[in-house]
Amino acid sequence: MTSPLRRTWPLAVVLALCCACSAGPSVRPDVAVEQRPGELTGRPADAAQEPPPLEVPATDLDWSDCTRTTLDTLGLGPGPAGLIIECAQLAAPIDAASAIPGTFSVGVSRARLPQTPTDAGPLVLTSGADRSSTATLAALAAGPITDLLATRPVVAVDRRGIGTSTVIECIDTPTDPGLRQNMLDLGQFSPPDPDGGDAADKVMTLSRDATVACTDFLQPQELAFDAAHAADDLEQLRMAWGVERLGLLATGHGAAVALSYAAKHPDRLSRLVLDAPGSVRADAVTSAESRVAGQEAALAAFARQCAALACSLGTDPRSAVADLVRRASAGELAPVSSNGLVIALTGFLGAPRGDQQARVREFADVLSAAGRGDVGPLQSLIGHTAAATDSDGQFIARCSDGHQWPTPGRARELRTAWADQYPVFGPDAALSLLLCTAWPTTPPPEPPAQLDVAVLTLSGIADPVVGSDGPGSVTGTVAAVGTATATVGWLGSGHPVSTHSGCGQLAIADYARTGALPPDGGACPG
Repeated sequence: MTSPLRRTWPLAVVLALCCACSAGPSVRPDVAVEQRPGELTGRPADAAQEPPPLEVPATDLDWSDCTRTTLDTLGLGPGPAGLIIECAQLAAPIDAASAIPGTFSVGVSRARLPQTPTDAGPLVLTSGADRSSTATLAALAAGPITDLLATRPVVAVDRRGIGTSTVIECIDTPTDPGLRQNMLDLGQFSPPDPDGGDAADKVMTLSRDATVACTDFLQPQELAFDAAHAADDLEQLRMAWGVERLGLLATGHGAAVALSYAAKHPDRLSRLVLDAPGSVRADAVTSAESRVAGQEAALAAFARQCAALACSLGTDPRSAVADLVRRASAGELAPVSSNGLVIALTGFLGAPRGDQQARVREFADVLSAAGRGDVGPLQSLIGHTAAATDSDGQFIARCSDGHQWPTPGRARELRTAWADQYPVFGPDAALSLLLCTAWPTTPPPEPPAQLDVAVLTLSGIADPVVGSDGPGSVTGTVAAVGTATATVGWLGSGHPVSTHSGCGQLAIADYARTGALPPDGGACPG
């Protein structure tokens, strides 16, 4: 793991130095899968020309074993027998399109099993700003489903400032050491606004203070942390490997990174998988509402499981959770804020669960304890989840990737409307939109104008991280350039599909092997 960048030296100096060294009872209806993706043979986009296989790197990175460190840091179990996770650092130019000197240290991780063929070319995983690519890879590798990893290694490239890349610590300052925590709590426990402002005004102030702190620290490179620059880092990996093309597995908002890469390097792709993609080029409000709808759907799925298991939340777990969020919003669970509770809920609802019965019961017990006044276990869970999803680097990347952030007035309107429509997650989601309003805006990445590779998309029905609107957005973008596409639906809850569904992993593995798409519209059981 890399050491963080703190507010000690100018960023350009640090960048130059850091790179000098180198299953429970089912609560869903039974689903008949007429065409299981992993058992099908489809056809490539151009049947007359079979796509080239994924390439084995000609020159590899300087890997070191980090299995135990990675799994322990992320709070994962031991994983399957013989699992190996290796880590390396890649020196990437700060801005490949300009003359800005210096490089940034980007973290790269590789997972494989004893049965993983040594002559199989890797898939390269890239995720959005919600969770590091390494964390997504580790969840996939340590989970009970190994269909994909048994066929080829998967290599994760972390976004700048996130995960195993050089960490950025810029929000908390000597004059405001509690700013990061106040942002997590959306100002719920901060002193009243001396000018009589409301919650939206508090969050606007937090946005301004965090933006000033981080842009001062990062300048003049504060605009080099968006999806387009993450795509440049993928190209740097391709060149370091000495291969002609990359096969990309993009999860969540990593779809924006992958499509930006496709726009810049349309002839450098051999495979493109968009796993539970977020909406592409959508405004911030549209993306947030899709996510909130997915959170509510995932909570409903959890509540059904919890009730079927006679968990400690009683016969109506969803109402129990909603009441807990209401109490947290009223300050009755202090120091746990309502947004802190929402962060813990989202983290659990999105994560893969090997022993589903035990995990559901354990999480229900944590929530029940908080309802009785024992918030210690919940605080611990919030801290662990926030460390994985709410770092300074994620704030920077999330704000850099977003577009058309709402005004305070619009956020107030949404907070009222979403309180009725999405009562558990909506109000704080509306306020959270204001955290990025002060960040300097950048145009969204250009969509690809051409693609010579077929695209596989996987989509869930209850995704608490990006929602379920993204697949339509990305398939429309891809189809606009005349590329063959196929979408496989997963009738389950969580994010992304590949860490939860063996059927989904088989679809990816078959496509990675042959370049042929399964029939469009196939379904995987939940």
